[in-house]
Amino acid sequence: MKRAFSANEIYHVLNRGVDKRKIFIDDGDYSRFLHDLFEFNDTEQVNNTAYCFRNRPNFNDIASRYIGVRERKPRKLLVDVLAFCLMPNHYHLLLKPNFDDGVTQFMKKLNIGYAKYFNEKYERSGALFQGRFKAIQVTEEAHFIHLPYYIHFNPLDLKTPEWRERKLQNSAVAIKFLEKYRWSSHLDYLGKKNFPSVTQRDFLLEFFGGTKGYEDKIKNWLKNLDVNDLGKTTLE
Repeated sequence: MKRAFSANEIYHVLNRGVDKRKIFIDDGDYSRFLHDLFEFNDTEQVNNTAYCFRNRPNFNDIASRYIGVRERKPRKLLVDVLAFCLMPNHYHLLLKPNFDDGVTQFMKKLNIGYAKYFNEKYERSGALFQGRFKAIQVTEEAHFIHLPYYIHFNPLDLKTPEWRERKLQNSAVAIKFLEKYRWSSHLDYLGKKNFPSVTQRDFLLEFFGGTKGYEDKIKNWLKNLDVNDLGKTTLE
């Protein structure tokens, strides 16, 4: 039965590699997925082969990386991407669809497009992802409050995995690590331009109290971490 997604609701979306395999092998793979996250977020059909990246390591605005292969019309967004985090074998998205079938359309284009790129690059065939995707509607305020932090804390699994057991020894180390991890929307919420074109941040920034409010709340969360509060917001 086809899952129904309602416009203007909020959904936590997750997918991981089949058999928990890595879906991002190198920086080029992360960059390609972020390109797709931007490019496929459009009601119009897009040509995912008609693009290239400038070889400028600090040139992070994906909207500007598109180099006039064809005249570009303004995008009509299928979803607002409120937050994201890419991990070696999975990804998290926080989405607010602008149309009732916005999530379905967007995720279909995103997963198929990236899997095609990945399989061609690594000369493989077959499914890349473990099923279609998982999604949970955010219906309770407590879950909504915790989700952006949970999504942005995922990279700590690579540095201080004990955070999930509320045994974080040094919050300053965790904060510095998150500030160096490029493959999430965390830096953009701090006001540091990383991939600003990918996300629509006004909604959450108003809730956080701006970039300074977000920074203060992140520090407070890591100092007083209570993963149990995340409840059923996690999909893993």
